[in-house]
Amino acid sequence: MAHVDNCATGDGATAPLLASSAAKEGGGKPRRNMYAFACATLASMTTILMGYNLALMSGAQLFIREDLGLSDAQTEVLAGSINVFMLTSILTAGWAADLLGRRGTLVLANVFLMAGALFMSLGGSFSTLMAARCVTSVGAGFSIVVTSVYNAEISPPSMRGFLSSFLDMFISLGLLLSYVSNYAFAGLPLHVGWRVMYAAGVLPPVLLALGVLAMPESPRWLAMRGRHDDARAVLVRTSDTVAEADVRLEEIKMAVKAAAAAQPSSDDGAGAGAVWTELLLRPSASVRRILVCVVGVHFFQQASGIDAIVLYSPLVFRKAGMSSTTAVLGATVAVGVVKMCFVLVAALLSDRLGRRPLLLAGAAGAAASMASLGVTLCCVGAPSAASAAASVVCVLAFMASFSVGFALASTYSAEILPLRLRAQGASLGMAVNRLTCALVSMTFISLADAITMPGCFFLYAGVAAAACVFVYVRVPETRGRSLEDMDALFAK
Repeated sequence: MAHVDNCATGDGATAPLLASSAAKEGGGKPRRNMYAFACATLASMTTILMGYNLALMSGAQLFIREDLGLSDAQTEVLAGSINVFMLTSILTAGWAADLLGRRGTLVLANVFLMAGALFMSLGGSFSTLMAARCVTSVGAGFSIVVTSVYNAEISPPSMRGFLSSFLDMFISLGLLLSYVSNYAFAGLPLHVGWRVMYAAGVLPPVLLALGVLAMPESPRWLAMRGRHDDARAVLVRTSDTVAEADVRLEEIKMAVKAAAAAQPSSDDGAGAGAVWTELLLRPSASVRRILVCVVGVHFFQQASGIDAIVLYSPLVFRKAGMSSTTAVLGATVAVGVVKMCFVLVAALLSDRLGRRPLLLAGAAGAAASMASLGVTLCCVGAPSAASAAASVVCVLAFMASFSVGFALASTYSAEILPLRLRAQGASLGMAVNRLTCALVSMTFISLADAITMPGCFFLYAGVAAAACVFVYVRVPETRGRSLEDMDALFAK
């Protein structure tokens, strides 16, 4: 597999576009690490396209339904099916990331995202749009898994919470851009508007793929391939001091040796089966605790109802009395702005306050705001401007709470997984995430018909309250710990 290694990674010490960002070595003096910042930024930009493609359906469905004559059931399936399609790419992303490298897999993700956006803009029937969503799902699944792994592995411990949060920050940016696109192109002719919304996502993946080629490969992946000199060169640039880089390299080499001793056939992805066996069939006590946390935070993140808000907030606002399509789409832009701003708040606070306090606060706030939204919709007799405004406030409060806490799910799960299990473990957590997301997004309209829309939000509030209990009981703090120290934390 040497030819794959050379093609997919290159020399991590010679990434031309980022080299100027590296701080100079200086006698062990701590420095602000702009090189790690640049690497995490480039890797995370791919997820902008994922967020854009996932959330664009929120407003586009209003026009697609009328243009193509889709039923409620078809609209519901079209909106949520991408999460089901993503399961395959999510579960294979860990294998691809170990085989091709983190960087090579991200380039591949951009290729599929470009093709998916093009096919969506040209689609003329329900079946062709479903096929386009399937193509998009491959790029979305690869990007969300590999970005979380890469950011955790490239970041120094002092900045890992902040840099790992870029995943959710850029997904939120993509979500905001999709809402802006819905609003900006809503005035175009019915047959053209929603196609332009998707066509706008065709060119950016090409440019992002070129940007990804400028960043170095993960030092942990390089060490797994025995390329210790290249790994050290990257670590020197992405650590606070040269001494810290040497310590991190020794920890990584010890972790790689331990993984090789446990799974001697794991080179070039051949031991993927052994990894899944250790994860699911014969996990140690510490791996079992880690797995419970990974699966738990991803399940509760989506089961709290975020996709019901992201995809169906226009229906919620109309239920509350907002009749103008322009006003509805304008309100969804405000939802995107709030999400983006509070994900940034979480990123800035995660290394100062820790992950656990933010997860607790976010879950509690999500439960309270969902319950408030349910009460607001229950009290709507004759829809009015007041009821519409109250529902918007509740949705914004939920989005702020969710972004402060649950947005850290990917950050937390990627950093607690041991090196030998990280890629596949992140895939498993994200598969649970997307399956739960599909359940929420593909049942919201039907569930609202069965138990009413307020009943849906009371249900989501109960799930968020359960999440608060789960975090309090099961989730330890990881702030300031090295990735190689997580086994010791969960062995307690």
